[in-house]
Amino acid sequence: MSNPNSASISQLVWLGLGAVGAFFLLMLVLNWASASTSGEQSLGSVDYASNSITLALEQEPPQLDSSRSTDSVSGIILGHVMEGLLRVDGNNKLVPGVAERWEITSTGAKFWLRDNARWSDGSQVTAHDFIFAWQTVINPVTASQYAFFLYPLKNAEAINSRGMAMDQLGARALDDLTIELEFENPISYFDKLLAFSTYFPIKESFFNSTRGRYGSDADTMLYNGPFVITQWVHSAQLRAKKNPHYWDKDSIGLDAINWSYITADTTAKLNLFKDNRIAMVQLDAETLESALYNKWNIKQFADGTIFYIEFNHRDGRLTTNYHLRRAMQLVSNSSELVYKVIKLPGNLPGMSLFPSWQMGENKLFQLEYPTPEHRVDIDEAKRHLEIARQELGLSSFPPLVMLSSDSPTARKQSEYYQNVFKRTLGLEIKIDQQIFKQRLAKMLAGEFDVVMGGWGPDYEDPLTFADLFASWNIQNRGRYNNPALDKQVRIAQGSLNQAERMRAFGAIQDILYHDSVVIPNYERGRIYVVDPRVKGLVRRITGADPDFSRAYLVDKDSNISKGDSKVAAN
Repeated sequence: MSNPNSASISQLVWLGLGAVGAFFLLMLVLNWASASTSGEQSLGSVDYASNSITLALEQEPPQLDSSRSTDSVSGIILGHVMEGLLRVDGNNKLVPGVAERWEITSTGAKFWLRDNARWSDGSQVTAHDFIFAWQTVINPVTASQYAFFLYPLKNAEAINSRGMAMDQLGARALDDLTIELEFENPISYFDKLLAFSTYFPIKESFFNSTRGRYGSDADTMLYNGPFVITQWVHSAQLRAKKNPHYWDKDSIGLDAINWSYITADTTAKLNLFKDNRIAMVQLDAETLESALYNKWNIKQFADGTIFYIEFNHRDGRLTTNYHLRRAMQLVSNSSELVYKVIKLPGNLPGMSLFPSWQMGENKLFQLEYPTPEHRVDIDEAKRHLEIARQELGLSSFPPLVMLSSDSPTARKQSEYYQNVFKRTLGLEIKIDQQIFKQRLAKMLAGEFDVVMGGWGPDYEDPLTFADLFASWNIQNRGRYNNPALDKQVRIAQGSLNQAERMRAFGAIQDILYHDSVVIPNYERGRIYVVDPRVKGLVRRITGADPDFSRAYLVDKDSNISKGDSKVAAN
């Protein structure tokens, strides 16, 4: 991506960020103390002696059980330590993973596994490990929020939601190295699902030995990817070392990756980068100023994520009322949010649940199916609000609970809408700000009236967004239920005709707008800086992002590789 031009840099004035603050200093002390007491030395951003890098995570991974994982932070770690049948390479193309070859037809698929794929204990990764993992995902006892990801397999949905026997699943191991699948319906995008973490293998004997704690600590996981987690100090740090048993270990350039800091504080991370403590920092509007002043090589990347306000449609919630939702929709202005509040280059105003980069049949989806025209109309919003008040039998509206995360951008976003809804409609908004893990739990439990939600694509197809509000999808946090939308999702899932599928997506887009299901906020653009000695970083829309699994070190002056990676620098 292009960098800011030199003229704009010279015109900026450094304002100074000041002291990091007592809280940040305490965090550093605790992190360093944890590292010291665990026997791990705190390293700089790049350490040639150990051929390692140090990074920061925004949040603590809620848990690393791939059969239950739902969030992007866990996805980053899983993408470095696990591998599915297929993986996404540095050019964002599907390439062989554990499977060395495969055949996919309209009725099913067959996969032949490589015989040198190994678990981190040295044992062979087998077809049985994949079948067990998938059975675990769709087992109702697991309560996996991503069980729907397996629904393309014959009888998976019936097993997960209607109690059909597990032996009816259309997935079987013909032998240790061969998997045969049968599809519920023809599917045009199945291969794109296979690199996602829900399709990762799990070794049954090891899983059972953890007695329900699989994925909760470093020693309660078995790994088959490029790295293995050797240390996990919860809420403080993770350390991963190169997996000596990984089948493609010669392509792995780093010997270790240290996620030594876990904080959402962008100023804290900027200072860590300045002090040569971490090798990469994501920037926001405030920290961008400092990066420009230091003349760092700033990179830009659109990560594909769409952020939106989602309403709660559960019984008893005022937001089940269409006119209340419509009133709030009519006073929302995503352009104002992006350009006057967030003010970070790369972000785009949200127009639809389908982002602007999403491809349609022959060109961009939004060109083939333009988003419904939206304009702010306060008078019309007040008219809908009054209808809602009468239908709900209220003399006045009680405060509405807005669930939000505790990141700086989320705080700006929620406070902006709190002001908008109060100023234009007189609605009181009570912001419930939670740490990442707790926000996920409250979203699942439905403890909100509106929630600041966001969704990054799991695979490269519009369906990754289109089925979010299907009635059966647990990711449908507000439990929206519309048979008309469900019908269109089923068409998109089962048709091999791309024109028919795109028409279904267009219909879904219209339903989401005209029924005021979500209020799109913005499409996220990432602005970041990477230590110039680190090469091979991959940024991607789908899969683990950022991905350092094939990164390597070079000497800043001589540009000589310090690792043994064979991957070209990105």
